[in-house]
Amino acid sequence: MPDASSSSSRPTAAAHGASEETSAAALPSARGDGQAQPSPAEARQKQRSPLADFDPLAPYRGALRRFFTVYRHVVGLLMGGHLAYVRSLPDVQTRGLRSPGKRLLAVLLRPLVQRDLRTLPFPVQLRKRLEILGPTFTKLGQILAIREDLLPPVITKELERLMDHLPPIPFVQVQDILREELGGAVADHFQWVDEEPLGSASIAQAHRARTLSGDDVVVKVIKPGSRDVVTSDLKLLEFFGVFLQWIIPQYQPQQIIDEFSAYTLREVDYTFEADHAEVFAANFQEEPGIVFPSIYRHLSTENVLTMSFIDGLRPGAAAARQLSPEERARVIDLGATAIIRMLYQDGFFHADLHAGNLKIIPGDTPQDLKVGFIDLGMVGRFGPRVRQRMLYYFYALVRGDVENAARYLLEMARVGEGGDPQGFRRAVTDLVRHFSAGRGRAPSIAHMILESLSLGARYRVFFPVEMTLMVKALVTFEGVGRTLDPSLDVMEVSRAHVRSIFRERFDPRRLSRELISGMPEVLDLMVQLPELLSSGAHALEGRLSNRAPEGNPLADLRSGIIAGACIIAGVLAAVQGAAVWLWAGLLALGAGLALFGR
Repeated sequence: MPDASSSSSRPTAAAHGASEETSAAALPSARGDGQAQPSPAEARQKQRSPLADFDPLAPYRGALRRFFTVYRHVVGLLMGGHLAYVRSLPDVQTRGLRSPGKRLLAVLLRPLVQRDLRTLPFPVQLRKRLEILGPTFTKLGQILAIREDLLPPVITKELERLMDHLPPIPFVQVQDILREELGGAVADHFQWVDEEPLGSASIAQAHRARTLSGDDVVVKVIKPGSRDVVTSDLKLLEFFGVFLQWIIPQYQPQQIIDEFSAYTLREVDYTFEADHAEVFAANFQEEPGIVFPSIYRHLSTENVLTMSFIDGLRPGAAAARQLSPEERARVIDLGATAIIRMLYQDGFFHADLHAGNLKIIPGDTPQDLKVGFIDLGMVGRFGPRVRQRMLYYFYALVRGDVENAARYLLEMARVGEGGDPQGFRRAVTDLVRHFSAGRGRAPSIAHMILESLSLGARYRVFFPVEMTLMVKALVTFEGVGRTLDPSLDVMEVSRAHVRSIFRERFDPRRLSRELISGMPEVLDLMVQLPELLSSGAHALEGRLSNRAPEGNPLADLRSGIIAGACIIAGVLAAVQGAAVWLWAGLLALGAGLALFGR
């Protein structure tokens, strides 16, 4: 990252070249009638047809061109994988005339595999071919790197190298993008833009800048051609997903590709990241110690995103390790508050969380210290039911409730064909007991959850990608926390914050508000209750009409109706503020009839 002071003190090529850009076309020129003449960009925009950018066959046309390139690398990877497999065989299987078919096939395939790849291990071949295939497949490799629940560790470890910075595009291209997207010269919008990028990823690139109003910002641009390549590649991946699902169903390739497509399409449109930043800011508006970048909408488009620059320390930096004990404790507390709230209260969380996306912002006192989150393009979401089950599962883990932890985890899974959910539940129970019984060290919640998810592939029990993204967030929290405090007890910190969420979740005032918000449905059900009961009784009578009843078959139904009426009346009385003896008596009567009524 460039030094902040040096960046802000020197105007770069964007500012120095302002006069040439302005004179060329960016600034409006004077016309004879005294009115401003529209710029060439505006003129072109007016002349273009509204359907100029609409080409429904473009993704498929690009996919056809890309098919042969991708096909060549897929076949090359399969052949190179066989060479790597033969090399990995123990000596006892390759001596003399042993394994003749495998060895002969390797000899025949060797000349057909790219020379600089043929001697590499399979995981390295996979990583390098993904890099060669471009941004979409590089991003796919990054997603695969976190799917430790589905893929062998040796592969995910190698694919983590795709997280490193990739070669940037020239600054001239960045200027062209800004002119095209924002209109006018770069100097019309920024005092300066730093030529040295803050970072360069597979799809985007970020630069420091300063607005005309003097705000320090970060400008992110989509690399030229990335969207077209991504769209074409995703069409190809859909085809390969169906094919691979038939070959290796145990790794759920179609599920991975579908999830990857959904996330990647959002990453090539910066309006999503802008929305994410504003949602996070709204969720944490009552937490002044947790900050997110502010979005400059007038300087942002689908291909350009301008947001406030959060100047802080990386958690692993030397300056961060020199923080006082009080400041370290503050960082850990804020981090736990943010992560646990995102995951288990809001159900909207940072899905690309690592130490590089965290900023520690020191203040005058330890209580003034803040923690910032950046790079919000990739987010995960939990629906209300999954979020509730996640909260119960996490709470059971931190309390050491092994049986309930396994039960809640299984409720969030999808059991595949031939799956063994009960075997999975027993295996998870044993695993959690093993972690909880560890001596001399605090257990890692993140690794406990990750290993539990990894057991799923063995028993054909599958989880959504949000589960592994959640683990990534927890791993980051644990890693940062233990960097600042090696003796950190993550269980204890998590337990305190989850209890706080439970107190808020089951606050009587909040429950009353939820009951009131759901009252129209309750009242509607009460109005329709006689008709529903009558229809149900007639249906039951029709089923029993062909045999002689023993006793009164509707006795239990009558008790159930009365019990339900008492419980509904008790709830309504409590919400309306009736006397305690009234609603408590009705609830008790309803519960008694439900349990013992005949």
